[in-house]
Amino acid sequence: MRAWVLLSAVLWYLTGAGGRRSSERTSKGFIYGKPGHPVKLYVKLHHHSPVLVCMDFRRAKKETVDPTYIWIGPNEKPLTGNNQINITKTGKLMVKDFLEALSGLYTCTLSYKTVKAETQEETIVKQRYDFMIFVNPFAPGWKGACNDSADCEDITNHNILQARDRIEEFFRSQAYIYYHDFNKTIPAMHFVDHSFQVVRMDSCRPGFGKNEGLHSNCASCCVACSPGTFSPDVDVTCQNCVSVRIYGAKSCT
Repeated sequence: MRAWVLLSAVLWYLTGAGGRRSSERTSKGFIYGKPGHPVKLYVKLHHHSPVLVCMDFRRAKKETVDPTYIWIGPNEKPLTGNNQINITKTGKLMVKDFLEALSGLYTCTLSYKTVKAETQEETIVKQRYDFMIFVNPFAPGWKGACNDSADCEDITNHNILQARDRIEEFFRSQAYIYYHDFNKTIPAMHFVDHSFQVVRMDSCRPGFGKNEGLHSNCASCCVACSPGTFSPDVDVTCQNCVSVRIYGAKSCT
């Protein structure tokens, strides 16, 4: 997350979490897997994940006989439906109110039958699909919080620069008023043109960081620190710590 510093105030400049898609997405927002290729997803903090489908897009267009689905969560235990994990009978999964601790590898195994037309011989086929889900406070969808504006990023930048210009004008006006409208007992105010600056800063909240190597398709995103790393402050780098076993760690314990 980038920020502008304006005098003593910090005005946040938010970067989107764009990037190329690594899976097939339908018009309904369903995310399909890719055999042999983990699908990386970035879910907005405290929002629902997209609907993950235990099938690839090509398989979904074909007839699938007697399919069964088994989902395994980041703790390597089978997932069952509850108030936070929603799994349908057709193998679709959605995680509600996503938190840092829910980050990690979600694996689904699809099993189905194939039947040879000549012999009617049945064969069980199994296919595994991997989904890597990470938490990002400003993942795709955060722009909707900006009153449905066309481009929240540009509007935010415009407002910040407009605030800078108005502050400059304030000091110029005050200098003029003090010099012309008050008696000479008041100390003169001098404003030097171009002496007021806006500085861009880059930061992430504690427990989050940026990693272009790990998250190349979301390099500007502040993503929950992976196990083995932590971030205690607003730095953009997650530090190494072998004792950390969770996502989003804020300390090395």
